[in-house]
Amino acid sequence: MRSMSRDDSVTKKQLARGTFRRILGYARPYRSVIVAFLITLIFDALLVVAGPLLFRRIVDDGILQGNSTVVTICAILVALVAVVDVALGLLGRWYSSRIGEGLIFDLRTQVFGHVQRQSVAFFTRTQTGALVSRLNNDVMGAQQAFTSTLSGVVGNAISLVVVLIAMFVLSWQITLLSLILLPLFLFPAKWMGRKIQGLARESMVLNAEMGTQMTERFNVAGALLVKLFGRPAEEDDAFSSRAGRVRDIGIRQAMAGRVFFSSLTLVAALATAVAYGVGGNLVISGVLTLGTLLALTALLAQLYGPLTALSNVRVDVMTALVSFERVFEVLDLPTLVQERPDAQALVRQPHTIEFEHVAFRYPLADEVSLASLESIARSDTRTTNELVLKDVTFQAKPGQLVALVGPSGAGKTTITTLVSRLYDVTSGSVRIDGVDVRDVTFESLHKIVGVVSQDAHMFHDTIRANLLYAAPDASEQQLLAACADAQIADLIADLPEGLDTVVGDRGHRLSGGEKQRLALARLLLKAPGIVVLDEATAHLDSESEAAVQRALATALEGRTSLVIAHRLSTIRDADQILVVDDGTVVERGTHDELLARGGMYADLYRTQFASQADNMGLADEALLRG
Repeated sequence: MRSMSRDDSVTKKQLARGTFRRILGYARPYRSVIVAFLITLIFDALLVVAGPLLFRRIVDDGILQGNSTVVTICAILVALVAVVDVALGLLGRWYSSRIGEGLIFDLRTQVFGHVQRQSVAFFTRTQTGALVSRLNNDVMGAQQAFTSTLSGVVGNAISLVVVLIAMFVLSWQITLLSLILLPLFLFPAKWMGRKIQGLARESMVLNAEMGTQMTERFNVAGALLVKLFGRPAEEDDAFSSRAGRVRDIGIRQAMAGRVFFSSLTLVAALATAVAYGVGGNLVISGVLTLGTLLALTALLAQLYGPLTALSNVRVDVMTALVSFERVFEVLDLPTLVQERPDAQALVRQPHTIEFEHVAFRYPLADEVSLASLESIARSDTRTTNELVLKDVTFQAKPGQLVALVGPSGAGKTTITTLVSRLYDVTSGSVRIDGVDVRDVTFESLHKIVGVVSQDAHMFHDTIRANLLYAAPDASEQQLLAACADAQIADLIADLPEGLDTVVGDRGHRLSGGEKQRLALARLLLKAPGIVVLDEATAHLDSESEAAVQRALATALEGRTSLVIAHRLSTIRDADQILVVDDGTVVERGTHDELLARGGMYADLYRTQFASQADNMGLADEALLRG
């Protein structure tokens, strides 16, 4: 019931057409193993009646007749049946694990690969925990269709049929009496089954909420936020409240389960009492033998187990099917940015970047995400988004540095994301060396374009591993050389573990400047022909910024660069400055030209860069006055 209880919107909807046929497609590689598994289940189910029938023979033909040979042979057969039953159980478990683990591998790798290829827009909306749940809980719920559910349905159905046939052969009277008591068994099972299912659903929701709180508060950023705002007591209270509700519902689940199984035990005991009461009198009257009565009561014990499992078979089957559909929901989500089948590879050379009449809007929620992957999803009633970029046209020639300046929210970062094709343009084109980026392979594009943002991400791994992520084949000398060029070699040399120092979650064991320089070392190892810098020196102290600026000079040398400018030195060195406002390039030119023009750039210079100019001893006032 795990998957069904996780998302009401999924449990209440009808399964999509073709779901079952699609599931069978995943079973196809395991056909021979599934057939062997079913054969094992059938033989194992047939052994259910072997024990009681052998006990009947021991009593009637052995003990009561004084025939020790029959007793000995049947006892040996009972032992052999037990051994075979264990062997079949182990064999069945091996087949089951082969199918289940293979299916988990197939689904997980397929979902992981598909998600990895989703656009950035997908990850900006999706809750990470919900996505991980699809890779874990729902994939495991899906594999139960071929393991627990399949074995339960087939094995219990065969056992039930075989037991009923054996009981009818031994005594149809007692068998009918046992079946008359069946409603007393099924009604409590159905009613309590629904109650337990509802409690399980509520428990899963509460556990998910508690898990989400822990995940968000236990990562570095969340922990810092809690500490900086000084609200640990409120966090404790919120967690205690959720944990208390989980505790209370756990008690209710335990009691409901106990009542459920106690009622089933009571019904089974009543049935056994009826069997002994009626059967005992039939033995006294000579209609039944004592061995037959004992066999019947033993078979009666084997009757209610399969009935218990089969009474909830619909829930089990639907759970597995819904889990599959939730996995298919992710697999069927189209990838917004895709590589074309006839895509061509870019060749490494001095590169030109061209934007021609580019317009862009960010995609709507239903284009890139799933409501069930957004824990606080809201219906997006908009049918269109406003354009973020409008008719953007410019060219960066080989080796040139083009700086982007403008107010916050003007569209500067959006322009840089289009170069590395994190998004596709809505209209117009972005070209590298005259080729539309939509027509090139992802591999060649990512080799040529290197990006450093203001919040460079680091994996929770060593410095070496984070550097090698850009160049897996880099030698020790290349790693050290890149670190030297990025002005971080001295720091690494002073660390006890050197390159094998773990940087921590998101690199939080490093300072902002150290992390930026490490990101630049990673960029230098990649050696791209085009460099995109998204305010790489923002939010750094003066000492760190100076070190990063020296590293940037090395990173940008000889490369075509597109830089969101944060420092005046970057602007003054730019071959071209683009002033972006409200998604449009409103001014373009060199630093001196734009100052002389006295437009928006001059205003930005006064408000954002004048203090830097004073510190650098620069004289631009004459240009401003002119």
